Amino acid sequence: MTRRQSSRGRAMLASIVGPIAVVVIAVAAWALLKQALGIKDYLLPSPVGVLRAFTDDPWTFLNGMRETATSAAIGFAIAAAGGVLIGSLLSISRTVERSVYPITLLFQMVPLVAIAPLLAIWFGLGRPAVVASTAIVAIFPVIANTLAGLRARDPGLDELFEVLGAGRLTTWWRLALPSAVPSIVTGLRIASGLAAIGTITGEFLAAEGGERTPLGLLIMTAMRNFAADRVFVAVVLAAGVGFLLFGTVSIASRLLLARWMR
Repeated sequence: MTRRQSSRGRAMLASIVGPIAVVVIAVAAWALLKQALGIKDYLLPSPVGVLRAFTDDPWTFLNGMRETATSAAIGFAIAAAGGVLIGSLLSISRTVERSVYPITLLFQMVPLVAIAPLLAIWFGLGRPAVVASTAIVAIFPVIANTLAGLRARDPGLDELFEVLGAGRLTTWWRLALPSAVPSIVTGLRIASGLAAIGTITGEFLAAEGGERTPLGLLIMTAMRNFAADRVFVAVVLAAGVGFLLFGTVSIASRLLLARWMR
């Protein structure tokens, strides 16, 4: 094994062991703090109490996680495709960009909790409203980074494609889009983190109960019943959805970048 491979192996091991160690320390500090201060369970449950809340009713939480993950994935996919498309359309001309781009800022500026009731009215309760909520939160970073990547390409290459007789669509597909890949990847990574936030927020106001109750609604129900242990379980699983989506996008992005750099 070369020195470089050994160094890479140690770095990979540190990237795995480090976060695990931090989580273990945080859980230990949490347990000690609760015991030392005598905090009531309805305010701060113990780690064991949270684990027991999960093991007492695991399928409710796992089904909720599945529903939340599905909505997050669908909303993210819509945001990814829509963001690249809108960013590409905005790059057609500076006039179009100056006219439309400020309007896209509304996706970022308007608080989601303010428009979530409208989404429930327009799309009805259930997954469509939640997916719309996810897409609205996640789309702006994709638009902004796609536009930045398309604008950053070498103008000389545009002139070369024009000399060769390439049309606007061909230039976009063969030159503009490939050159914007690194920037688009950055936007997708940011959007993947925001997608879980948009999904949970949408579920707070527009989710349906029953057998397919998602994590957001489980959190709200547990909160109303002062079941802090169940809130903790749902929050941890919601974070897991975010990590899963971000990790999937990161792995796919690395593969895409590796192919782009060849």
